[in-house]
Amino acid sequence: MVDLNRRPELLRSIELFYFAYRAFTARPDDILEEKGLGRVHHRILYFIGRNPGTPVHALLKILGVTKQAANGPIRQLIGMGLVTAGTATHDKRIKLLSLTDAGGRLESQLTETQLKNLARIFEWTGLEAETGWRKVMEALSKKGLEP
Repeated sequence: MVDLNRRPELLRSIELFYFAYRAFTARPDDILEEKGLGRVHHRILYFIGRNPGTPVHALLKILGVTKQAANGPIRQLIGMGLVTAGTATHDKRIKLLSLTDAGGRLESQLTETQLKNLARIFEWTGLEAETGWRKVMEALSKKGLEP
């Protein structure tokens, strides 16, 4: 049960989280929209960019989505020449995803806007705030501290 005395602060934290996420994704969303893409495409590009040659099943695990949910966006990125799909040498059934040069440029453009944003915020708030923020994000990434 949530401490009723803390409820207003916690509700405000939820609101700030929503507003911060909206601000954090706004510029990348604009860039993606110009290309007929959305946030799911950004996540796919980002994680393939961090893990070139990643198998589709590994990407699905990272993203926490089903094959059905990711299939359309991945095919779209391949069709646009932003992602390539090769096969593993040890097992031709395994599809390996990598960014093309154009995909790498788009991913860099999207991520650079977010890197600059975080760098400015962390510079303004200081190392202690950055460390605290990262600690909160890591805890939330592990599904929080649910009972």
